Amino acid sequence: MKKSLNLVTILVLFFCSSSAQTINPKNIEIVRDSFGVPHIFAKTDAEVAYGLAWAHAEDDFKSLQDVVLPAKGLTGKVQGKAGAAADYAFALFRCMEITEAKWNTLTPAFLKLIDGYVQGINAYAKAHPNEVLHKKIFPITAKEYIASSVLALTAFNGADKVLMGIFNNVIETDPELNKKGSNAMAVHPNKTTTGEAFLLINAHQPNTGSQAFYEAHINSEEGLNVHGGLLAGGPCILHGVNENLGWAHTVNYVDRVDVFQLEMNPANATQYKFDGEWIDLEEKTITLRIKGIPVAVKRKIYWSKYGATMKNKQGFFSIRLGANMDIRALEQWYYMDKAKNFTEFYAAIKDQRLSMFNITYADKYDTIFYVNNGLVPVRNPAPQYNWKSTLPGNTSQTLWTAFRKFNELPQYVNPKNGYVFNTNHSSFFATDAANNLKAEQFPATDGWETWQNNRSIRVLQQLPADKLDYASFRKIKFDKQLPAVLQYPHNIDTLFLLSETAYPLYASLIQTLKSWDKQGTADSKGAAVFLLSYLHLAKKLGAGAARTLTTAEAVETYAYVYDYMMKHFNRTDLALGDIQKLVRGDKEWPLWGFPDLLSPQWTANYKDGKLKSVGGDGLIMFIRFTKDALPQIETVNMYGASAKKGNKHFDDQVEMYIQQKTKRMTLKKEEVYGKAERVYHPGE
Repeated sequence: MKKSLNLVTILVLFFCSSSAQTINPKNIEIVRDSFGVPHIFAKTDAEVAYGLAWAHAEDDFKSLQDVVLPAKGLTGKVQGKAGAAADYAFALFRCMEITEAKWNTLTPAFLKLIDGYVQGINAYAKAHPNEVLHKKIFPITAKEYIASSVLALTAFNGADKVLMGIFNNVIETDPELNKKGSNAMAVHPNKTTTGEAFLLINAHQPNTGSQAFYEAHINSEEGLNVHGGLLAGGPCILHGVNENLGWAHTVNYVDRVDVFQLEMNPANATQYKFDGEWIDLEEKTITLRIKGIPVAVKRKIYWSKYGATMKNKQGFFSIRLGANMDIRALEQWYYMDKAKNFTEFYAAIKDQRLSMFNITYADKYDTIFYVNNGLVPVRNPAPQYNWKSTLPGNTSQTLWTAFRKFNELPQYVNPKNGYVFNTNHSSFFATDAANNLKAEQFPATDGWETWQNNRSIRVLQQLPADKLDYASFRKIKFDKQLPAVLQYPHNIDTLFLLSETAYPLYASLIQTLKSWDKQGTADSKGAAVFLLSYLHLAKKLGAGAARTLTTAEAVETYAYVYDYMMKHFNRTDLALGDIQKLVRGDKEWPLWGFPDLLSPQWTANYKDGKLKSVGGDGLIMFIRFTKDALPQIETVNMYGASAKKGNKHFDDQVEMYIQQKTKRMTLKKEEVYGKAERVYHPGE
C-alpha cells in the first residue's frame, strides 16, 4: 500500500510539473482563412490552447479581459458601477473559494490545457500593453481563470436575475414576454434523403462582447480536431463538430436555482434559525473599487447553510444552486471535444460537470441524441413547499444536498421518428407525439419546462412525414414565419381583433396588422407594426402573470405605435427594414426578424427612432455526417471574425448573413493550409 501511495504521489507531481512547462509559440501555427477564421495547429492540446487564446485576443482582447476582471476585483474600476456588481457577485458566490477547495478535482490533462491557455493570454497582454484595460489585470493565474468560469456559469444559471431581484426588494418568478432563445436539431440518416445525419448548431447570443460566439478550429496531435463556437475565455470549442460527431447547446430553463428566506433572531441581527437553533451567519466585508469614485466602497456579504446570502428591506435571502458547487464545466467541454464516438461523448457528459444547457447531438455512426442537461436538485416533495417560489430557510427539510443523476434527466437516443430538436421549449416536445417523453414521468419538484414556443411549433409544421432533404433542413432554420396561433406567454391576439372603423386614427395600422401574413421579412409592413407592438408589450406585460391583452390595452398599443412612427418617421407605412437595422461600425443594413422566430433578432435603440440588432443568430452551423468522410461544414457568423474596427474581417460576413448564405469550412489540415491567407506563430 505504501508503494502505491508513493507511485500516485510521483505521478501527480509529474503531471502538475508538466502542466506548468513554458510553451514555445514557435511550436504553434495560426492559419487564417479568407474570412479570418483562425485554425490553430500544434503538437499538444496545451499548445493549441495557447494559440487559441492568442488568436482570440487578436480579434477581441477586450472581451477576454471582461471575463477575468471579477477574479481580480477590477470590473468596477474598469466598467464603473455596473461592473462593480460582478465584483460583488464573484465574492458573494465564493467563486475563488470553491475553486481553491475543488482544485484537485481537475484532471492533469485539463490542467495542462488551462495552463497553456493562460500562458497565451498573458503573453498577448505582455506584448500589447496598450490594449490592457487595467494595469493590474495581468498576469492572470489558472485558478483566477477557472474561478471566472464559475462566476460565468453561476450567472448563466439564473443567479444574476435572482440577485437583482433581491437587490431591488422584489423576487420575480413570472414568465417574460421577451424570452430569447436558441435552435438545435439533429436528424438521423434514416430520416434524410441522402442517408446523411444532419446537425444544426444555432445558439442565439448577443452580437458582441464576452457572450458573443467566436468561430475557431483547433487541431492537435493529441486528439483535438474540432471546429465550432466558443465564448470569450473558452479554452476549447464549446459547441461544434469534430471528425466523428457534433453537438449544439441551447439554454434550458429547468429550475436549477432556489431562494430561501431566513428567519432572523430578533435579539441578534446576524443569527438565523435552523432546525430550532440560532446559527451565526458567516459574515465578511469586501472592498469594491469603482471607476469615478475616489473612495473604496465597503459591502458586507453573508453565507448561510443554504449558500450565498443577501440582505434587503424584506430580510435575509439565501441563493442555492449547483453552478457554484463545481469547477469542472470547462473540463467537460474539453472531453466532449475529444470524444470519438457516442460512448465516449456520453461518458464525458454523464459526470455532470456542466451545470446547464440542452445538448443535441449527431454523429457519423447513426446516433442522434438529446438531453435536457443540468444540476437539478433533489427536492423535498412535501406539498407545503412551493419550489417555484421563495422557500422557508429555517429547516433541513428544504436544504437539498444532492442532484438528479444523469440517467434521471429527460433524454432521447435514436427516437423512431428520426429527429430531435430544441428551441428552448419543453423536452417533452423534443420529437413527434408518438415518441415524446411525458412530464408525469418526472418529479414535479424538478421544475422541467412544459411549454411550446413559436419556434418549436414552426419546426414541427415544416418537418415532412417522410424523409427530409438538406435544402429543406436549411430552410427550417432560416424560416421567418410565425405560426397561425401565437405561442407567446401572454395572449396578444386582441391586437388582431380590433375594428379599424372604430378607431379611424389607427385604422391603417390595424388593417396592416390584420392583413399581415405573420412573416418577419425586412420588406413587411405588418412586421414593422408587430415589432413595435411587441416591444411595447414586452415592457408592459413582461413581468406580470400570463394573461390576455384587454381591448383598452390593444388600443393603447396602437396609439404607441402610431405616435412612435409619426414622431420619428412622419409616416406610418413603414416596412420592418425601415425601422430595424443591422449595424456594424458606421454601416447599417435593413434587417429581418424579431423575437421567437427561427431567424430571430432582439434590438436596442439606435438613432432617429431606428432600432439595431444586439442579439440573434450569432454563429450558425450546418453539419452533414457520412460514414466514410469528414463532416461537411457550412457556417456563417453575423458580423465577421474580428471585433476590431478597421480589420477587413470586421464585417465581411454581413452580406452573407443578410442573404442567409453560408461559407464552407473543413477539418482537413491540407485543405486549410492550401487555402490559407496567412500562416504565422503567435507573436509574429
